Amino acid sequence: MTLSFHKLTLSDREAVQAVTLNSGRRNCNYTFANLVGWQFWYYTEVCVLDDAVVLRYTHEGERAYMVCTSKDISKELLDALLNDSQGNLVLIGLEDDQVMKLSTINSQLSISIEQVRNQYDYIYRRTDLAVLQGGHLQAKRNHVHRFRTAHPDFEYRQLTPELFNECRRLTEIWQEEKNQNENENENEKETIDAEYRVMETIFSNWDALGMIGGSIFIDGQMVAFTYGAAVTNDTIDVCVEKADRHIEGAFAIINQQFAEHLPEQFVYLNREEDMGIPGLRKAKLSYHPEILLTYNVVHITKND
Repeated sequence: MTLSFHKLTLSDREAVQAVTLNSGRRNCNYTFANLVGWQFWYYTEVCVLDDAVVLRYTHEGERAYMVCTSKDISKELLDALLNDSQGNLVLIGLEDDQVMKLSTINSQLSISIEQVRNQYDYIYRRTDLAVLQGGHLQAKRNHVHRFRTAHPDFEYRQLTPELFNECRRLTEIWQEEKNQNENENENEKETIDAEYRVMETIFSNWDALGMIGGSIFIDGQMVAFTYGAAVTNDTIDVCVEKADRHIEGAFAIINQQFAEHLPEQFVYLNREEDMGIPGLRKAKLSYHPEILLTYNVVHITKND
């Protein structure tokens, strides 16, 4: 087997999603909107096989691969990956079960495994976020209740292109506040700028990427918005969530309302990783994820 890669483009959506949507792999990195949005950052290339999508990334001079398949990675595919990587293979985003099976394929390989906790995805049941039942979500219900009490006439609106300028306005305010934070380093500021560029790519290709979004308005002004796209047939990846941090409960209400208004086909919401940010980790854990999706980086070389 020889892998033939090409630059990922919008035209790859049907072929890629024919595999990813049915794979059962809920990793947010397989969401086609994310792949297209971040293509400029990782120089993403793709090879679509009958039962697998192989992604090849290049970032800061380093090359790595991701493989989305509902089946185990075969020896034939692993050999092809080793050949393409010239015997120094880095596989990223593997779940624990994939790593266990991978280690049994070929005893002539040297395999080093690194669990990357900062990249674990937080996956929730849609109904849990929409209804917020139970004592473990009491604090979240309180945030939503206080928001509703303070703003009884708030509006939830489906996110459509005519609202994108409002999204930009809210994002720019959020971005300015982050950039003014003395604790932000240059790498974090670069990432924020990159995220804005990704958002513009998403907005420019909204329908072609199959995006779904929602927003919250108070007195005719947007105070929160979010959007995402399917990563599998039963799971939506929440790519972005922004809110006016000065309005109590704004994040809680957009989270709850988006879950409530989603199509019922989505059993789960993937709210992506916490990137090792303590406050973000605390917030995501406080919603009690149904699944904490593991993420491993595996280095594979051939033994002499």
